[in-house]
Amino acid sequence: MSVTIAEEILLLAFGEDDGRQLLSTIQLDPAVAGALLAELAISERITLRDKKVTVLDPAPLGDDELDAALARIAGSPKERGPAWWVQQLQSGKLRTRLLTRLAAAGVLAEERGRVFGIFRTTRWPELDGSVESRVRERVAGALGGAEPDPRTAVLIAVMHAAKLDRKAFPGADKGRVKEIAAGAWEAEAVAQTIAAINAGISIAVTTAAITATG
Repeated sequence: MSVTIAEEILLLAFGEDDGRQLLSTIQLDPAVAGALLAELAISERITLRDKKVTVLDPAPLGDDELDAALARIAGSPKERGPAWWVQQLQSGKLRTRLLTRLAAAGVLAEERGRVFGIFRTTRWPELDGSVESRVRERVAGALGGAEPDPRTAVLIAVMHAAKLDRKAFPGADKGRVKEIAAGAWEAEAVAQTIAAINAGISIAVTTAAITATG
């Protein structure tokens, strides 16, 4: 099946067998939002002009979440920077919608329970591991020296910004990860947009962490 980059992030961010979340929500939610923006960028729907996200083409891509994000950006009365949009788009509801969509497609199972009989919890173990396996093959190939396609490069860049690469690919060469994240992109405008989105993810993660500990 076809999945978005945001869904690929989620597949890598949950344990295959136990369905436990490998990253804190503080790290994961900005990564999911950033992945939506990054996919809009490589799909030539948005770009960065004067450090602001600008819509190039408002035509829908045919995915509910991507199209909703694009419509929200296009309908904004004021152009904003990537960090602002990462903050606006990230939410637990977005994460849950994407996970539920993966469960509905038979990729994940949704297992609800309680911790200590009190606190509600949901785990998302894999039902069909073939989808994540293909994602891992692409990433492993790129980390091993193969030239990554734009989607794989974006995935690695977003993982690196959220520090998910350390959890999902603990043995990966850090230099190679940074090299791909820095990116030899096809267009300079895309390179600048992806870099700005990744900076926005990092800002969101840092801000949330400071707020949580303040």
